[in-house]
Amino acid sequence: MSTQQTHREDLVASPSRFPLREAVLFTILLAAIVGIYTAMGAAYSTRMLVEASCYAILALGLTIQWGYAGQFNAGVMGFVALGGYCAMAFSMPVNGEFWASPLSGELGMVALMALGGVLLVVGASKLHRLGVPKPLRTGLAVALALLFYLLVSTRLGVVTEQIEAQHDYIGGLGLPPWMGWIVGGAVAGVVGYFIGKVCLGLRSDYLAIATLGIAEIIKAVLKNADWLTRGTATVSPLPWPVPGPAEVGFTLARALYFSITAVMIVAIFLLLSRAYHAPWGRMIRAIRDNEVSAAAMGKDINHRRLEIFVLGCILMGIGGAALGSFNSLFDPQGYLPLNHTFLVLVMVILGGPGNNLGTIFGAFAVYIIWVMSEPLALAVLDLAIAFGEGNFGWEASATLDSRALQARVFVIGLLISLVLRFAPKGLLPEKVKHHG
Repeated sequence: MSTQQTHREDLVASPSRFPLREAVLFTILLAAIVGIYTAMGAAYSTRMLVEASCYAILALGLTIQWGYAGQFNAGVMGFVALGGYCAMAFSMPVNGEFWASPLSGELGMVALMALGGVLLVVGASKLHRLGVPKPLRTGLAVALALLFYLLVSTRLGVVTEQIEAQHDYIGGLGLPPWMGWIVGGAVAGVVGYFIGKVCLGLRSDYLAIATLGIAEIIKAVLKNADWLTRGTATVSPLPWPVPGPAEVGFTLARALYFSITAVMIVAIFLLLSRAYHAPWGRMIRAIRDNEVSAAAMGKDINHRRLEIFVLGCILMGIGGAALGSFNSLFDPQGYLPLNHTFLVLVMVILGGPGNNLGTIFGAFAVYIIWVMSEPLALAVLDLAIAFGEGNFGWEASATLDSRALQARVFVIGLLISLVLRFAPKGLLPEKVKHHG
């Protein structure tokens, strides 16, 4: 029997390692959830679990970008906002007054004008195939782009001002919320495709800066387009895909919502795990570890990097839509880099980039720490004030609640510092199998 065959048989016969670390960490997490349930009640705990599950979907989107392909996306907030907008646009009732008015036709004409401009610019950019010199082609494309931008923006400004004055905003489509979730993922993927075409040539910190800036642009557009999103006036209440609290009570409604997000997490986890261990996943990791060697083997580096970036954006859009629907509120100003980008990064870092199970653990653990930091800090401050009043005559500050709220930022900062110091690859690092 050959040595290679013996080694292959040893690999097959060797028992798999019992996941002791995973079992211990998830047991601790479960104990924490039970403790919160006992101390804070069922309604509070189920709300926390639903929000944590939505963040888990966001974190899974980031871990395949960063963990699988090494793409540091600092613009998670932008894709979350796009998903939230689609959830709102599809689930809110139809504004019949707007659609029955002439303004709907005028808005459609502006959209057709914009589409025609895009087609002309794209056509002008392809004129070199007909023998037109490249400098002339570029100049013509830029001139057409500027011309149509001025025409469309001017006409759009006039129409939208009338919409805001007469009908507030265009309203939604009155469709089931889950359709908005699907479209939210699709829209985030399309936007991610165009961002990736431009930005994926950048590396590390430059890519992070570019995606962070684009996220702020998306937020600014949604915040200032009052005719589309009501801007800072917000839109609420957003319908749920399950019976709401008014129908079955807070606890049961949130439990039903959590069952949907939990099924989504399981489905995404199984699909990503299958892809990770498939030849596609090995190819993506090969590109991450050594692009030169992967290119020498005939792999299309740019196509695969764009593919993984778009896939991650789709998951972020879906997670953002689910989170927006659960909050029953669309507020463009409420999307913050701290809450919707940095917190997701901490979840992936704590769990382990590239490890899907670790990412889910990190999402729930970090969100529990984030939520519970405020009541725990308030309890500690109350004890300190009670001790100080009885022994030193201290007076309680009127801003005690706000100071307790700020404690969560300190706790998360301390957490990320400890993880980077003692577990730089996360509590559940990526498992790299070596063959041969």
